[in-house]
Amino acid sequence: MNHQLAQFSTATLHEALGKAGNLPSAIKPIAPGMKICGPAYTVQTIPGDNKLLHRAYAYAQPGDVLVAHCSDYYEAGYWGDLMSLGAKTKGLAGLVIDACVRDADDIEAMGFPVFSRGLCIKGTSSIEGGRLNEPVVIGGVVVHPGDIIVGDRDGVVVVPKNRVQEVVEKATARETREESIREQLRQGKTSIQIYGWE
Repeated sequence: MNHQLAQFSTATLHEALGKAGNLPSAIKPIAPGMKICGPAYTVQTIPGDNKLLHRAYAYAQPGDVLVAHCSDYYEAGYWGDLMSLGAKTKGLAGLVIDACVRDADDIEAMGFPVFSRGLCIKGTSSIEGGRLNEPVVIGGVVVHPGDIIVGDRDGVVVVPKNRVQEVVEKATARETREESIREQLRQGKTSIQIYGWE
């Protein structure tokens, strides 16, 4: 979490990107306090299969965030406590998966950040099909390997690796503006007065 984007909320980064980069709103942390920030290591699985996810955490580098698209098949628990322990031990920063996971209590207890569409107890196959570390598309957003993934309670945003500095500058400017608005609200002004809408 030492990346310079970690200081900003996902909503601020989404706005700084020009209202872009947001993954589907259904993808949320499995526990409210979980946050994630790091370069993407991308995974494309075949429906209901998780063998490639085992490879992904073995091959990814410390600090990486696994980003998995599971071919729009959600009725399986693709990831659980054992994989979380393995990934955490390797130093991975977390998992963002466009599908479901299981063993939520154990994963939460070990403090490994997992963002998913939900929880599902159904097991997976281990046929192994798909691709590793190539671009994936989740909810219309293209995620390239190395793009910076930021997640918090509100959701997940993808910051293209070649736009990080620009986004930091825009996010900083936005936060400065919002602090000025907060000060005016504390003084009793309403938001419609501040925005000149009345």
